[in-house]
Order: sequence, then C-alpha cells, then structure tokens
Amino acid sequence: MGQLKRIVANMNRYVYEDILENTMRPWARANSSRPWVFQQDNDPKHTSGHVVNWFRRRRVDLLEWPSQSPDLNSIEHMWEELEKRLKGVRASNANQKFAQLEAAWKSIPMTVVQTLLDLMPGCY
Repeated sequence: MGQLKRIVANMNRYVYEDILENTMRPWARANSSRPWVFQQDNDPKHTSGHVVNWFRRRRVDLLEWPSQSPDLNSIEHMWEELEKRLKGVRASNANQKFAQLEAAWKSIPMTVVQTLLDLMPGCY
C-alpha cells in the first residue's frame, strides 16, 4: 500500500498527473519487483488525452476498464475500510483530519489488501 496523498486544490488532469508522476510511479518502481498493471476507473480526468499520453510516455500498462462496469475497483473497498476505522472520530481542522486519515490508512493490515486483490483473479 502506498502513502496517501493530500489534495488541497480541486482534482483535475494536471493534479492527477502530478500524483502519478511524483507519488504513484516512484512508489511502484521502489516496491514492485515484477511487472504490474495500473487500475483506474473511467473518470474524465483519468481518461483525458493528457493523462493517456502520460501513461504512454511512461510505458505504464493500464487495466482495461469497461465504461459500464460494476465497481470492481479495490480502492473503493479500501475507502470503506478507512471510513470504518474513523467512524466517530472527529477532527478540529483539516491538518488533524489528514493526520487521522494517514494513521488509519497505515493501520490497515496487508491481509485486508491481499483479500481484496484475491477477489479479482487474473487482474493482479
């Protein structure tokens, strides 16, 4: 599991590309010794020509994602896990909230991640 990235501005294709370049790609290169495939949904910022070109230039393989598919994206289940861990926890400001999110994220065992990945045979 990689680190959480705090997004302060509105997410757009440029912010997304910055996350891919400076957070996701370095983490994947440092932590994966085997070939990997990146998964994302069909959000317009993910499928913009700008971002598609980034994937092409970096030779990052993308998982084919049907436009009308049921939500099989593992990250959605991870967000649910994060919400469960923070249920009832209050923060007095955005910095405190992000610190709580980071701590909860880091506390999710890899067994939870592996279980989610195992639900998608052939994808990982």
